[in-house]
Formats: sequence, structure tokens, C-alpha cells
Amino acid sequence: MAWNEPGGSGDKDPWGGRGKDQGPPDLDEVVRNLQKKFGSIFGGKSGGKGGGKSNGTGGGGAGGVGSLGIGLIAAVAMGAWGFSGLYTVEEGTRGVVLHFGEYSETTMPGLHWYPRFIQTVEPVDISQIRGMSIGFRASAGSRTTGGSVGRESLMLTQDENIVDVKLAVQYKVKSASDFLFKVRDPEVTLRQAVESAIREIVGKNDMDFILNERAAITAQAKEVAQGIVDRYETGLIITTVNMQDAQPPEQVQDAFADAVKAQGDQARVINEAEAYSNDIIPRARGKAARQLAEANAYKEQVIAESTGEASRFSQVLAAYKKAPKVTRKRLYLEAMESVLSNTSKVLVDVKGGGNLLYLPLDKMMSGGTGDTSNARRIVEGVSSSQPAVEQRLRDSLRGRGER
Repeated sequence: MAWNEPGGSGDKDPWGGRGKDQGPPDLDEVVRNLQKKFGSIFGGKSGGKGGGKSNGTGGGGAGGVGSLGIGLIAAVAMGAWGFSGLYTVEEGTRGVVLHFGEYSETTMPGLHWYPRFIQTVEPVDISQIRGMSIGFRASAGSRTTGGSVGRESLMLTQDENIVDVKLAVQYKVKSASDFLFKVRDPEVTLRQAVESAIREIVGKNDMDFILNERAAITAQAKEVAQGIVDRYETGLIITTVNMQDAQPPEQVQDAFADAVKAQGDQARVINEAEAYSNDIIPRARGKAARQLAEANAYKEQVIAESTGEASRFSQVLAAYKKAPKVTRKRLYLEAMESVLSNTSKVLVDVKGGGNLLYLPLDKMMSGGTGDTSNARRIVEGVSSSQPAVEQRLRDSLRGRGER
């Protein structure tokens, strides 16, 4: 029967002490009872039959065994505590160690140890490429730009035009400690830095430059934004900045398309004019060069002919001074030869006859096959009187020469 049940051992308490009228139990006795229980657990022996007192030797042995058990428990607890402080930092990750909440060090990949309950470790992935969108929000699993965010995408250019710009930014962690402790929200700071950088660049350039020079704009935006986040010590590094889209606002896209078409027509007309100019100008220059060359050639020819005629005249003059009659006759014969060689009509005056013979050489030379027989008869008729004709011509020439 239990000690606290009605009718059973009511005068005893669980500490093996006294009855109700004898007051609270003795603390020394309670400690001795606890030592006996721990000693029995770790192989110790209790005292005599009544369990009241033990001899000197037995008491000392129980106390030694109890101390050994406590030490063993402490050693096991210390081993478990020490083993629980082991941790591994994965590749591409950095471990940020905090000593009572204050930054202590950054550990590299590998196996490390820290005193639990004194220090904590925050792992930070520095190899992961993270991304954010500015000016639009893409839906999950979609490659489209999604809905536009006007307060981020609408920007004012230098020539006072409004352009809708959408950017996609990729970045990763450069410094784990700065990423955790230097700025409250590094990613929000990065978004604001990129938006500020792109607004600065758009505000310094005109509309055509923004629409046509996207690579130059993204390179400048990356450089400016990286400088801002470095000054704030966010611990982030921007890897790429891509311009997804740049166009006028939706309300004026039709008018802008007409303007772009007009610019295209202007460029086409200019190109056609330049092509015509490139075709006609070389031709004109070539024609002018040819005319200059012909003029120079004619000039050289006239000069050469004049020089030759002057030289010939000088030679003829010298010959005339030596033999005037012979020179005059020679000049006359040469002149007649030049005149008669260029005429197509010949009049033959036969000596002793009253008729004048006419030879149409032009028709004889240009006539067809049917006229050949007539020409042959005429020539045969003339050939019969050729000696007389030659004699008459010779006498005529001689008479003119003597005059």
C-alpha cells in the first residue's frame, strides 16, 4: 500500500523520514538517499538491512563511483556538444560566422567547427545567378516580357520624348558579409540603382539613339549601376544587363510608326539620289576627260601639221629658188592630181572631134550588177581613144605650164 493512501503508513513520508509530528525531513538525509540511488544505477552498493547507515569503507566507495558517473555524463555531454559544432560549407557557398550575433569571419568551402550556442553560421550562395526585371513583370515559366510597369518603364529623353524601356538584370553575390550586414535589403537597393542609371542615360540621349543603340546603352547602365552598388557596399555584382524592349508609349505608337515610315522613305529617296549622283558624275567626268584628251590631241595634230607645212614650204622655196620652172610644173601636177583624185565626174575632150565625152564614174562605181555591162562598154569605148586623150591632156598641161 502506498504511503499516501488512506489507512496505510500515514506516518511515513517518501524521504524515509519521520512522522507527522516530527517536522520536515533533514536535508542531509535527502542528499544521502539521492547518492544511494545514483550509486545503485552505476554499480554502487547500499548500506545495511535497514538502509540507514553504512560502514566507512562502503560509503567512500559509493561516493567515488558516483563522482565517476557524473564525470562520464559530463564527458558525453561535452562530446555531443563538440560534435554538434561541426558543419560543412558547400562549393560555391560561403559561411558567415556570427559570435553572439556579431560578424566574426567568413569560411570557405570545406569542413569547419564552431562552438554551438556561442556562435552561429549563415550560409550564403555566391554562385547562384539571380535576376530581376525593371519595367515589366514576367509570369512564372514564361519567356515574354509580361505586363508593363509604367512607373519604372516610362522615361524622358533629351529631346523631350517619352520612351518605354524594359530591362532584365542578372547578378550574384560578391561579398557574403556585405550582402548580409551592410545594407538592409541589397536587392531593393540594386533595383533602384539600375533604374536610376538607365534614367540618367536615357535623359542624356535622344529618342533615335535609345531605339537604335541598345548595346551601348546597356553597357553604360551596367557600369553606372555597378558603381552605385559598390559605393553602398551591397556585396552584389551585376553580370548582365539586357534591354528587352524600347519603344514609344502605347498611346502614340501609331503616330511614331508613321514617323518612322517617313524617315525610311526619306532615307530611300536620299539613297536613290546618291546612287544617281554616283552614276552620272563619273560619266560626266569621263566625258570631260575624253573631250580634253581629244582637244589636246587635235592641238598636237594641228601644231604638227603646221610645223610640217612650214618645213615643206621652206623646202619648196629653196627648190624654187634653184629651179623655178621645174618647181612650178611640179606644183601644178601635184595640185591637179589632188583635185582629180577627189572628183567622180570626168569630161574627156577628144582631139579632132566636136563631142565632149562625159563619164559618170559615181554611178558606174555605185551601180548594181545590171549596170556593169554598160560601164564596161563605156570604158572600152574610152580605151580605144585613150592615146589621143592622153596626148590632148598632155598638150593642155604643157601649154598651161609655159604660160
